[in-house]
Amino acid sequence: MTGRKLLTLLAIISLFASSCVQKEKNQVTENEYSGSESCIQCHERFYELWAPSWHGKAMQPVNAGFIKEYQLPECNSIEIEDKIYQMIYEDSSMVMLEMEGDDLLNEYPVEYSLGGKNVFTFLTPLEKGKLQTIPLAYDVNRQQWFNYPESAVRHFGDTGEEDQALPWRDRMYAFNTACYNCHVSQVSSNYNLETDTYHTTWKEAGINCETCHGPSAEHVRVFQEAEEKEEEPEDWKILVTSNFTSEEHNSSCAVCHAKGSAITKNYVPPEPYFDHFTLATLEDPDFYPDGRDLGENYTMTGWKMNPCIQESDLHCVTCHTSSGRNRFADNPNAACTSCHDEKQGDGLVAHTMHQPDSEGSQCVNCHVPSREFVGRFIRSDHSFRPPMPEATIKFGSPNACNQCHHDKSPEWANEIVKARPNGDYQEETLYWAQLIKEAREENWDRMDEMLEIIRKNKYNEVVVTSFIRLLVNSSDEKKWESIIEALNENESPLVRAAASSALTGNFSEEAVNALITAASDEIRLVRVSAAASLAGTDENQFSPEEKKVVANATGEYLNSMVARPDDWSSHYNLGIYHQNQGNAQKAIESYETAARIYPEALMPLINSSVLYSYMGNAAKAEENLKQAVKIDPDNEAANLNLGLLLAEQGKMQEAEKALKTALEVNPKQAVAAYNLSVIVSQRSVEEAIEFASVAAKARPDEPKYAYTLAYYQLQNDQKVAAEKTLGNLLERHPIYLNAVSFLADIYMKDGRTNQAIQLYKKTLKQEGLPQAEKQALQQALNALQNSR
Repeated sequence: MTGRKLLTLLAIISLFASSCVQKEKNQVTENEYSGSESCIQCHERFYELWAPSWHGKAMQPVNAGFIKEYQLPECNSIEIEDKIYQMIYEDSSMVMLEMEGDDLLNEYPVEYSLGGKNVFTFLTPLEKGKLQTIPLAYDVNRQQWFNYPESAVRHFGDTGEEDQALPWRDRMYAFNTACYNCHVSQVSSNYNLETDTYHTTWKEAGINCETCHGPSAEHVRVFQEAEEKEEEPEDWKILVTSNFTSEEHNSSCAVCHAKGSAITKNYVPPEPYFDHFTLATLEDPDFYPDGRDLGENYTMTGWKMNPCIQESDLHCVTCHTSSGRNRFADNPNAACTSCHDEKQGDGLVAHTMHQPDSEGSQCVNCHVPSREFVGRFIRSDHSFRPPMPEATIKFGSPNACNQCHHDKSPEWANEIVKARPNGDYQEETLYWAQLIKEAREENWDRMDEMLEIIRKNKYNEVVVTSFIRLLVNSSDEKKWESIIEALNENESPLVRAAASSALTGNFSEEAVNALITAASDEIRLVRVSAAASLAGTDENQFSPEEKKVVANATGEYLNSMVARPDDWSSHYNLGIYHQNQGNAQKAIESYETAARIYPEALMPLINSSVLYSYMGNAAKAEENLKQAVKIDPDNEAANLNLGLLLAEQGKMQEAEKALKTALEVNPKQAVAAYNLSVIVSQRSVEEAIEFASVAAKARPDEPKYAYTLAYYQLQNDQKVAAEKTLGNLLERHPIYLNAVSFLADIYMKDGRTNQAIQLYKKTLKQEGLPQAEKQALQQALNALQNSR
């Protein structure tokens, strides 16, 4: 294609081919990988099953063999990000063209494919050693090309923001950053933080035998020796997965089939999943409130909600082979009837209300329904829960009834479900899902019910964890008792880790003692979460033994943040750690590193701006915040912090604009509303009252907001309203002395001295009043009584 503008490659990612060369005995170590082809001699049948599987083909080179096998059509043109993209074949290779009108801007050689069961995505090399997912993907079922970035929108939950697709060149689409661990085997990203470059290497494309069984070179050697001696070795020098427990099987699979992040550099089966990874739960807007998948969530969270695993030894390999196949493809119901034998024969029809040979009588179609994401990607719901059409009505989540009967309404399905003998089975999920929805919206009217779920460990560990994580957004201190209790007593490491994280900023004796205990937990995720929360605690209050425990956990925590040095959030979290330690300079350095790696990230810019302001560099603080607003003009945190900073500098007009944006994004943003009330009070008391009222209603736990409202009401000759506001405030905060003095002053100016005296006497009877304030109040009371 003469004259085309070729893409310049600044770094090339190398691929190490697997080797079948036999080594001398003294050259082999127990940590050496010999590649899947070394398994053929003794395990030919297993190799033949694995090689063509989608585990074996998780990543494939795009070459003449690939093109011949799949015969994908060329793609004429798809518009993406105001450019036209085409896929063509050239010399037994695939090339993506980027066009603007009739002008060729770039051509991208396609080197690898990912997936292929339902969708093929493709990789092209970019600068700095990145393999990037291109914006054209191929739908195998529909046999058509489509816009891949549109399939990976970011969900914003109930924030009012529209779901958005990331640009295709975004770092999150880089194979080296996001995909590599689950598509190739024995991989090293070889990331250089200083230059922000990759030199990624791997042993084999696809998920090979040694991913689950560990390095096999020594295994091959000892069995070759055993063959010569005609005896079986005692130690097979390999991981034998048939000896794994249910939890070990689940952990080994979850490494790729879970939405979470790594806290270590390497995972070796069958170690516990939570020794190496976190797990997203329903605080994540990629889930509907009832736990059904809204985004790409990779099974594990739903699996943890599965009632079957709580009541049996069911695990991933019960139903799937190690190569990912369905063990029960020929008789799907056999996977369930081994436990649920009453659901066979006549019992099957009674249970399903469908004919025995119909799709409606296959267990998986109702309990493990497959669903398309953005009409392309197919995932199965592994929570094994029954269809819940009422959840569709309330939350918009999918249900199996209407996935099959798509010409019917959820209301139609719900009537049928409720007519069943056990027709109330949806109620439990609907109850806690509504509470999840309210917690996401920061509506804490039913907090007592949320805390009861945590305290009594109701439903499952995903639900409990979700509430603990969501309660981080509440300032109500009554949450602490239940969270501390969960940390001390809950059997789930997921729950304990969430509780550890939730205690950040709580320096009470009970919280600190619980966190110190958690710092020696048997599971690493709990330990590092506890260490993160203890970062701001004065270590002088620890005993020598406690210092040692906390130091060990802190070391693990710091290591967890460099497990993925190319992940901006690792450096962001490191910044938070240094900030909690009181080291502002190191915190800024970490925040700036995060922003350098991923300029689109907002929180490093926002957090660093706070520290710059604290250190007296207002100009740099303002620069970072304005950069954050430029990236996301409607971001609440960026506009709030910018508004506060500008107000401090006396730039009131700009400050008002930023604070109003924050309040528009979040109508319950009390800090923005309060500061707006102060700013606008210079020109309009009526407007100040409106903003102060918003702040007081949004944060009844913060007495200064209601106090400010009463102040402006009195300024506006609304004395009755001011008295009512102060009265309500003192009902909630009876020892808030500013309000006591303010209300007493109103009484005295009206000549209602007796009411002022009664107010002081009532306040003096309140528990928790500091001695100095009590004496001052008593003196004021005495003065009033003597003046009569």
